Amino acid sequence: MAEIGFYHLTRTTLEQALPKLLGRVLATGGRAVVLCGEEERLRALDSALWLSSDPDWLPHGTRETGHADLQPIWLTTEDEPAPNGARFLFLVDGAESARLGEYDRVLDLFDGTDEAAVAAARRRWVAAKAAGHALTYWQQGPGGWEKKG
Repeated sequence: MAEIGFYHLTRTTLEQALPKLLGRVLATGGRAVVLCGEEERLRALDSALWLSSDPDWLPHGTRETGHADLQPIWLTTEDEPAPNGARFLFLVDGAESARLGEYDRVLDLFDGTDEAAVAAARRRWVAAKAAGHALTYWQQGPGGWEKKG
């Protein structure tokens, strides 16, 4: 079973929060897959990662750029086995995966200002708990991410 962290965005946008979380994964030598709900979001995140200043280098790729096996971060809209050998899965924009158990850690990021996104995250929490995954809940606070009860 995977460890799944639900990340409630309340202070920044996904484009601002995701680079820092991905930077932490890369700092440990890890690899990540970012599963996007739609192609438009994938393109926006692709640009945001190239333009990120904190951290300032987030090497990544998409199906369009190819060479998945060489990419430490892989952006996709397809729920497929990790083409880059990633052990971390990031779910954004309500994306869902049938492959949660194939990862060591899953980070489900959702927009706390969008009631529908919060309701959908609650449904994903219930389903993940019923499947036996270990769950944590994180919310953005003044000093960064705060783990909540």
